[in-house]
Amino acid sequence: MGPLESSRVTGNGPAEPRVPTTLAVTYQELPGRPADHYPVISQFLMRQLAGAIPPGLAMEVRSSAATAYSAAGGWAKLTESAPGSASPAGPTSRVLPQAPVPADTGTLFDLASLTKVVATLPLVLLLHQRRRWSVDDPVARWLPGAPASPVTISDCLLHIAGLVPFRQYYLTCAGPEEIRRAVIAELAAAAVGPVSYSDVGFMLLGWAVENCAGESLATLFAREVARPLGMTSTGYLPAAPRPRIAATEADGDVRTRAGLVWGDVHDGNAFALGGTSGHAGLFGTVADLGRFAGALLRPDQHPVLSAETIALMTSRQTGPDQEARVLGWRVRPEKWGSWPDGTIWHTGFTGTSMLIAPALDAAVVLLTNAIHPVRRAAETAEFRAKVHQEVLAALRTGPGGAFPDPRR
Repeated sequence: MGPLESSRVTGNGPAEPRVPTTLAVTYQELPGRPADHYPVISQFLMRQLAGAIPPGLAMEVRSSAATAYSAAGGWAKLTESAPGSASPAGPTSRVLPQAPVPADTGTLFDLASLTKVVATLPLVLLLHQRRRWSVDDPVARWLPGAPASPVTISDCLLHIAGLVPFRQYYLTCAGPEEIRRAVIAELAAAAVGPVSYSDVGFMLLGWAVENCAGESLATLFAREVARPLGMTSTGYLPAAPRPRIAATEADGDVRTRAGLVWGDVHDGNAFALGGTSGHAGLFGTVADLGRFAGALLRPDQHPVLSAETIALMTSRQTGPDQEARVLGWRVRPEKWGSWPDGTIWHTGFTGTSMLIAPALDAAVVLLTNAIHPVRRAAETAEFRAKVHQEVLAALRTGPGGAFPDPRR
């Protein structure tokens, strides 16, 4: 293994604040993996941070054994509210610090829908592994008071349950119990069909996990997933000081009043449920998510799931090319480059993503607060695609850009 190299790259900051943006970078040459291309990635990230797209980030590229590239920088918080919007109201907003807050490797990012694959999916599979239930059970069996429905746990994981993608329950329901009843009632009209991504399915799965195991998602995740994987900073309801947490949207449509979302989950339904849900709510650091991704590259040594269970996760597949899915994950990230067969990936609305490519013994974790202070969906999608294309270029070795077999 080559020597560890470290560098700090500095450039002009975004218009607000008018101070330099810094990117802290470490990278090392792993066997069969030259590090020549990583400075290109650093320069690209620096240019993006200078334009505040995203404001702040932390990322890792790693193998099953080690981290090859790590970068973090920009800003965890830029501003109190969106340009031209109303000022935040209420006592909380008055005590928010006015100075910009830098992002680094210790920053906790709102993982958004990565919660689905980092928390809910492992717990669903672990209960199956322990024979507490089967992924072929009707999900209604584990939801007291649910209407009769043929929709299975597996159907929800594959997003083929025929459930609505999303509803603003936080605007129409009076509290967590009413939200729960409204979501469970969605099963009455559900019919298995084509792939249709649904937060609702994973909300149901979160409650089903709690009913089956007899404990809360937060407790189960902390004990059964985070602790064995060494994810010391990742969980629901972060207790860290706000400067350690990346801010998300200001004055958006996920709250009943204006203000900057900072320290609480961005997703409106997860927030209305108290911050814990099967579809969103998890906060984490890049190192913790790197440990999670790296463990999936070692199925024979995974501390939580057996190789057989991981094979089950990746072998059940449905959907056409653009929407193809296995249990919990998407496959074929075509807009992100020509990643090999067997690659799995997922994104989060706040600007997070994780990609795992077993054929390359490689994983990419990208955590950002891309919706801070406002959403920029097109720019965020373009940024994500370019990052993964550059990482893929960094992983290319050998004549003609061939990929080596890491198992040789």
